[in-house]
Amino acid sequence: MADSLRAFFGEIEAPDRSLVVLNRSSPDPVRNLLDSLLEGQPVSIRDEEVPDGDDDVVALVEDGEVLAQSTLDDLLESVLLINSDLYKTGAIDLGEVELPDVLRGLDEVPFRLRGYPQSNKEKLLLIVISRVIERIANETGGGTLRSSFQRLSRLRDERGTYEVYESVARSGVDVHVYGVDDADPAGELPVTVHTGSSYPYRRSWFVVFTPPGRRDDGNGRPSGTGDHAALVALKDEPNVWDGFWTFRPELVARIDRYIAEHV
Repeated sequence: MADSLRAFFGEIEAPDRSLVVLNRSSPDPVRNLLDSLLEGQPVSIRDEEVPDGDDDVVALVEDGEVLAQSTLDDLLESVLLINSDLYKTGAIDLGEVELPDVLRGLDEVPFRLRGYPQSNKEKLLLIVISRVIERIANETGGGTLRSSFQRLSRLRDERGTYEVYESVARSGVDVHVYGVDDADPAGELPVTVHTGSSYPYRRSWFVVFTPPGRRDDGNGRPSGTGDHAALVALKDEPNVWDGFWTFRPELVARIDRYIAEHV
């Protein structure tokens, strides 16, 4: 059993995956947006021309095998042309949040991401993944969602975040929120509040969903039916996050169990 949230970084598969932009016809500024999203990450990006292929397709590749494909337009609309304020204000409806297949396929790749002003795009990736997990929970309408906010006042101050958690909680999901006690969201939202001042409350960013059913039989084997999903990110330096996301049921179940018992 892991003895900290950090210990789960040692359990991810960390696959060697890369992105290949096939038959690029889009201008350099579009390509630069993709570069800025993954700058400094263990995911290389290259252009390649292939005969009889469609233009502006991004392929996720591992050991020469194409695992997933998305169009550049999909990436532009879902991530590259989006800014975090649109999520905070609620301008993007939860049902509209999409995760292109090539980004979903970067699960269990360790990322080190910077927030604004060091980077305009890197941290956005974690925001999108968080919203995708929240959408999965909302559409499932059951199970358990555990989310940390560092400061619980964010649920009050960010309209979009408040609306998401109101929707998820009222859909039948058992929602648990974690953070420093600078607000009481339980007064307005049907959620269970966990407060503290230790490292996990102040410096962790997790969004963990386990679908309905027994979450973990004690040996890391989940029995819930439906999608499992988890994001875990830790801030050891100002405005810098180490993070990963996973859809592996047994790993999600163990992360959920650790948080339930130790945070």
